[in-house]
Amino acid sequence: MRDSSQNFCRLKSLDHESAFKNPMKSAFLSDRGVVKVGGEDARHFLNGLVTTNIDLVRPGLGRFGALLTPQGKIIADFLVTEIPVGHGGGFLLDCPKSLAQPLAARLAIYKLRAKVAIENLSDAFGVLAVWDGQPQMTPDLAFADPRDEKLGWRVLVPQELADKAAAAIGAEMASEDAYEAHRIACGAPRGGIDFAYNDAFPHDTNMDRLHGVDFDKGCYIGQEVVSRMQHRGTARTRIVRVGLGDAVAAGTPVTAGDKTLGTLGSSADNRGLALLRIDRVADAVEAGTPVLADGHPLSFIAPQDIVPPKKASA
Repeated sequence: MRDSSQNFCRLKSLDHESAFKNPMKSAFLSDRGVVKVGGEDARHFLNGLVTTNIDLVRPGLGRFGALLTPQGKIIADFLVTEIPVGHGGGFLLDCPKSLAQPLAARLAIYKLRAKVAIENLSDAFGVLAVWDGQPQMTPDLAFADPRDEKLGWRVLVPQELADKAAAAIGAEMASEDAYEAHRIACGAPRGGIDFAYNDAFPHDTNMDRLHGVDFDKGCYIGQEVVSRMQHRGTARTRIVRVGLGDAVAAGTPVTAGDKTLGTLGSSADNRGLALLRIDRVADAVEAGTPVLADGHPLSFIAPQDIVPPKKASA
């Protein structure tokens, strides 16, 4: 890579006292990795593969997207931003660290004659999540989380510079568990715990609601299936925000009477995310049948989460 990580993540100066008057929270996410796609064809190459519109990505601006199977199921989801030209250009994908190398390898399959270079940079770069406020400055490779403004900001930075980046922004370092609780409260699912890769469709994981699918862009892998689900209103499995009275393990079945509705995913601070058949949940709620996970009752934090889609007219 052309630039050193220190130059790549140049931090502007900030008065130390003003940075901590109203400190934000930040956490370095050890489970996140970074994949770089560079070269003169990088934008066109990515735009023809993934669910988001790469033409709208700019330095300091991120998008949420995924690479799908031809059958429309999620191989890997990610946040993507553009590298400033002064740092060599290209795009950085903030993705699950365990999927960074497989994602890089999968993208390379589609390279053919395209003038692109694909690298797994997870040993050099990681992800700093920042939330509960607005940064008093923005480092290079920082962008607002495009899924929901409540999620905050992402900063792509080497781990050894994470504390420095947080201080410059005006944020206090917190634990990864603190960010997990925030993510869950915001209703943003995490692959591998809230849904299974290669098994879930974008609508299942609310990517359409979290600005992860552009229904107006050109073709991408799996588009036909995703567009059909959107226009026919056939998405009946969704990530739903739930309230918990007690701690319940991820992977616990969610039931109503003798019917299985889905599976509980991640949880923290009496809130959780569950992958559920919302038509069955709506029927249970209407009938007054308790919805349970391992015998523990679940409540629904946002009633709109469990409203089944209306069928498209013929």
